Amino acid sequence: MKFTRQFSPALLLALPILSLSCMAQEQPTPPFTLRRAVELALTHSPAAAQANADQQHAFEAFREMRNQYIPQLLVGSGLGDSWGYPLSLEGSAPSLFNVSAQSALINPALRDFIRAARTEYKATQEGNKDRRNQIIQDTVLAYVELGKWEQLMEHLRQQHDDAQKMEQIVEQRIQEGVDSPQLRTQARLATARANLHLAQAQGAADVLRATLSQLTGVAVSSIHALADSVPALPEVSAASDAPSTDNNPAVLFAKQRAVAQQFRARAEHRSLWPSVDFATQYAVLAKFNNWTQFFPNNVFQRNNATVGVVIRFPFFNASQHAHAEAADADALRAQKEFEATRNLVSRETLRLERSVQQLAAAREVSQLEYEIAKSNAEAVDVRMNSGTASVHDAANARAEMFEKYNALQDANLELLKAQIGLLRAKGELESWAEQTR
Repeated sequence: MKFTRQFSPALLLALPILSLSCMAQEQPTPPFTLRRAVELALTHSPAAAQANADQQHAFEAFREMRNQYIPQLLVGSGLGDSWGYPLSLEGSAPSLFNVSAQSALINPALRDFIRAARTEYKATQEGNKDRRNQIIQDTVLAYVELGKWEQLMEHLRQQHDDAQKMEQIVEQRIQEGVDSPQLRTQARLATARANLHLAQAQGAADVLRATLSQLTGVAVSSIHALADSVPALPEVSAASDAPSTDNNPAVLFAKQRAVAQQFRARAEHRSLWPSVDFATQYAVLAKFNNWTQFFPNNVFQRNNATVGVVIRFPFFNASQHAHAEAADADALRAQKEFEATRNLVSRETLRLERSVQQLAAAREVSQLEYEIAKSNAEAVDVRMNSGTASVHDAANARAEMFEKYNALQDANLELLKAQIGLLRAKGELESWAEQTR
């Protein structure tokens, strides 16, 4: 007997879908490098979306000003009955169908308003860069601090284990009558301190993972800092007396805003100058509006058109004069704000340069102190093996070594924070972040 196996069409269609699903599940999750964290933060952060919206708004405002030179076409109708002579409806004769178009032709004020809108758009671009730098700085600082706590966690666990072992040894020595009971409290205190430091490190790491999760949209469980993904920072150079602020986005933003206010103030003054607009109108008139009663049939025409220019000479406008003076005050204020921002950024850059130098020296001190404490701990271990040092000497030496190691990690983090701040002040943070692997 021969058996045949039949497959349903639905099963044949489901096989490719199942295979694709399995392939998707087998794809590994990309590592959470610093570069990936920065890229995700720049696309996921609400601040980045707000900056992009502001930039788009400024660009559309510039287009709105510029497009006033393009004729605005309006098609409509002015239907209405007439008693006596046909009066106008909204400035035009009542008509079955009308088309009107108008645009600026010669307008000195509009030219400066367009320049102001264009400059305002450039200022928004610089402001967008400053917001991007803020997002990058927040992401980088959270990432490297998380790396510091994750790396320190192993040493803190080892310190906690050593403290517990030492507490057991002290208890045994007390039971044997070698040590006094007072040392029990000291051993318990060392264990409690190690437990406190471990809890503090775990809490700080959890908060930083939550912060990075909010910035990037990645699940907290998938966030782990990779030290190899952080690029090397520039070498610490000698600080200058007058740091350059030419590349700082905040300074460039304030500068462009000041220029835009100057264009706007000049435009307000030029609003008192003559201007010429292009205008045209076409209308199809209806016979039921009493036109034939006032115009003979050989004179009345249903199709009418007008093409020309509108010339304006504003001889006197006290309100516009006051508005122009107020615009001058706004321009002066914007200029002074630019100077204040430039001076503030210059001082902050100088402070960060000096701080980087001081923190680099402090890190070197911490590095040497840690090396000395490590050498002492190794020497005490050798002496303890030879019987010339006690377990308390070894415990104290290892505790000092762990303390110096923690101080070294803190010094490294403080130096890195200052260097990141200095890169942002100089306008080099985003280019540095792009070097991440």
